[in-house]
Amino acid sequence: MVKKDHSTWKAKYTMRLTQYLAEYPTLFVIAADNVGSRQMQKIRVSLRGHAVIMMGKNTMIRKTIHGQVSKNANLEKLLPHVYENVGFVFTKEDLSTISKKLLENKVSAPARAGAIAPVDVTIRAQVTNLGPERTSFFQALQIPTKITRGTIEIINDVHLIKAGDKVGASEAALLNMLNILPFSYGLIIRVIYYSGSIIKPPIPDLSEKISQGIQHLAAFSLGINYPNQASAPHLILGGFKRLLALAVDTDVEFEQAKTLKEFLKDPS
Repeated sequence: MVKKDHSTWKAKYTMRLTQYLAEYPTLFVIAADNVGSRQMQKIRVSLRGHAVIMMGKNTMIRKTIHGQVSKNANLEKLLPHVYENVGFVFTKEDLSTISKKLLENKVSAPARAGAIAPVDVTIRAQVTNLGPERTSFFQALQIPTKITRGTIEIINDVHLIKAGDKVGASEAALLNMLNILPFSYGLIIRVIYYSGSIIKPPIPDLSEKISQGIQHLAAFSLGINYPNQASAPHLILGGFKRLLALAVDTDVEFEQAKTLKEFLKDPS
């Protein structure tokens, strides 16, 4: 019975992934290392109505993609990026918007011995709440200290861990003693599959540049009196203003000018 249920689940998963690969022109390949179920649920909620997240076993993902390559050869480009704790985020919306939603949900976490540091860790010069009996611990890590009012003071900033290094037991213990949560974990975007092409992050935010381009196009088009999608609203507004001015100075009447003419006759 369990085996049958598992087979049914696999069939439904394959069917759903196949459907999404055909339906969505864009997908994000994400790494979800150190992302817990509660954090993942928050990410799913933030993306609801904008994107769909699919996690799964790499073997199933690979098998499904291999089955669709005959229909869309570009899907084969995804295979090198399917490894470790991987998932897909399917969307039809703006890339930069979805990218921000994926990356903004991060959770602070302590340093654990044996973990690979995702970022550099620096301890700032500070007066701690640790007593003098802990001095030998700092000396073992070659961190210069002094005693200030009965507590240990770290004299200088200390670059404790480099990104990519394995966190040692002593470093992890020290950070925990100082109540420092040096790392933050969330989804990582490996690549974006966009209409058959692979794009590597970061994704440039083009919204401001596009807006500026439209403004320049509208100004240029207005300057040469050339109607297009950018200049048409301005041309129509300008024409309407001229019609109002003509109606005020003459006996020409039309519905939109009545209110203005009545106001000018009796501003009170």
